[in-house]
Amino acid sequence: MVSYTEHLKNILSQILDSYQVLNDIQDKPGDLVKIKKEMLKMNGFIKVVCNNIDEYTIQQSDFKKVKSKLKYYLENYFFEKEMETMSALYSDDNYRLKNMRLKIIEALDDQKMIEDLGDLIKKL
Repeated sequence: MVSYTEHLKNILSQILDSYQVLNDIQDKPGDLVKIKKEMLKMNGFIKVVCNNIDEYTIQQSDFKKVKSKLKYYLENYFFEKEMETMSALYSDDNYRLKNMRLKIIEALDDQKMIEDLGDLIKKL
């Protein structure tokens, strides 16, 4: 049976995996589908952490800080509408793809969220 902490660690690792996929995308025509997929996965996992993981059952004090940053990300960054508009008009424009991908990465790096996430996974 998987412990609560291991469950959290697995979810956080999947967020980092999607972040890495976003970093590795080459901005070619058709990559908008990959970006959307990774964004949906990431946002889903972030929502699970924010809504279903109780910060009082996780021993690490860093978890409260990370959860706060994840909530901030969900409240302040929303790329889905932009991606929908982009898919209809500019899905083959490499420069727009790159700009969208970099904006998403910038949002994830805001307040060192991804860095703190990685540190927390190491501590768990």
